[in-house]
Amino acid sequence: MRGNGVRVGLAGLGTVGGGVVRLLRERAEALTARGGRPIALTAVAARDKTKDRGFDLSGLIWHEDPVALARSPEIDVFVEVMGGSEGPAKDSVEAALKAGKSVVTANKALLAVHGGALARLAEANGAQLRYEAAVAGGAPAIKLLREGLAANEVSRLYGVLNGTCAYIISEMESSGRDYPEILAEAQALGYAEADPTADVGGYDAANKLAILAAIAFGAEPDLKSMEIEGVDRLSVADIDLAKDLGYRIRLLGLAARHPDGRLEQRVSPCLVPAKSDIARLKGVTNAVGIESEPVGRIFLTGPGAGAGPTASAAVADLLDLARGDERPVFGVAASALAPIKARPIEDHTGRFYLRFLLQDRPGALASVTAALGAENVSIESMRQLRPTDQTAPAAIVTHEAREGDLRRALARIGALPALARPPVALRIEEI
Repeated sequence: MRGNGVRVGLAGLGTVGGGVVRLLRERAEALTARGGRPIALTAVAARDKTKDRGFDLSGLIWHEDPVALARSPEIDVFVEVMGGSEGPAKDSVEAALKAGKSVVTANKALLAVHGGALARLAEANGAQLRYEAAVAGGAPAIKLLREGLAANEVSRLYGVLNGTCAYIISEMESSGRDYPEILAEAQALGYAEADPTADVGGYDAANKLAILAAIAFGAEPDLKSMEIEGVDRLSVADIDLAKDLGYRIRLLGLAARHPDGRLEQRVSPCLVPAKSDIARLKGVTNAVGIESEPVGRIFLTGPGAGAGPTASAAVADLLDLARGDERPVFGVAASALAPIKARPIEDHTGRFYLRFLLQDRPGALASVTAALGAENVSIESMRQLRPTDQTAPAAIVTHEAREGDLRRALARIGALPALARPPVALRIEEI
C-alpha cells in the first residue's frame, strides 16, 4: 500500500456496491481510527455512468471495464461485488491479484468454483484475498473459522445459508400456503430473483458451504463432490407432518469429516428437532453451526443478505487490510490445500422421513413397506392420512438406514402401480 492511506477501487454499483460506497464515505473518520489509516474510495467500475443510483459518486475516477480498474495504478485494493463465477468478475479479480493488489469480494460462486486457483495466484503475487461478505452476511463465519478456531479441529459444520429458501419455508410454516404462492411473493418482495434457480435449487447455499468446508478442513473448495437438492418439491403437507413428528424443515448445508478422513458435503431440505436453534430461525436469517475440538459447539446467526450486512462484512475486510493483517486465503498455505476425499452420499447413514401419495386401494401401503424391507430399510413409525380424490397420503419415518439402500428401495417404490406421485424423501438431522 502506498503512503498512509488505502486507495480502494470498487467494481459493481448495485445494492451491495451502494452499501460499500455509503459506509466508506459516511463513516470515514471512524474507519480511519479503527484501521489506523484512511480508507478512501478512489475509483469505480460500472457500465452506465449516467444512471442515478441514489448515492453520491462525485470525485471518483470512472472505469467502464473492471479489468482496467483492477490493473489501475490509482488503487491499492480491488473490491469486487459484481457476482458470477466467470466473465468480468473472474477476469478482474485475477488481474488485480496478478498485479499484486489485494482483493475483497462478496462473490461466493467465484470462490466456490475457482477458490483454489485464486488462492495460489494471491500467494504467488504477495496479495491478500478476503471474502467475509461471501457467506452469512453480517455473521462473521469466515473470520471465526479461519482465525478464532484456528487451533481447533473441526468435525462438522452446518447451517441455513440461503435467505430466500429460509423465507419460503418460514412462510409456508406460518401461513399454510404452498411453495408456488410463497415463491411468487418472495420475488415480489425482492427476496428471490426473477430466475430463482440458484436459490431454490440449493446452489447458492452449496457455494457458501464449499467455502466454509475449505477453511474448516484445509481443502480446495469442491462443488463436484457435493450432493445438492433444493426446496421446490416441498409442500405444506411435509411442513405439517414434520411439525406433528416434533420437527421443522430447513434447507440445511452440512459438511462433516468422518474417521476415515473422507468428507461428506450436502445441501438439502432436512427435518431438524423443533427445539433446536436451527428450527427457531425465522424469515431470511442465516445461521452457521460449528462443532470442533476443544471448543465444542458454536452457533452464529445474522441477516444473510442485503446492502447493510454484506457491505459491513466487505468493509471489515478492508479494515483488516488497512491494519496490515495477512492471512492464508483458506487458513493454510495454498500449496497445502488438499483435494477433498469425498464420501459417497450412498454411504450416509441416518433416519429418513418419507411421504407417499398412493392409490386408495387395498394393499397399496403394504407394497411400499415390502419394497423398503427388501432393501433392509426398517420402519420406526408410520401414518396413513385420510384419503382424498381416490388417493391416500402416507408418511413413514425409518430407523437408521444406509442411504444407498434407501435409494434402491425408492427406485422399487417408484415403479409400483399403486404410486400416484413420486415419493418425497428427506433426511432427519439431530442437531
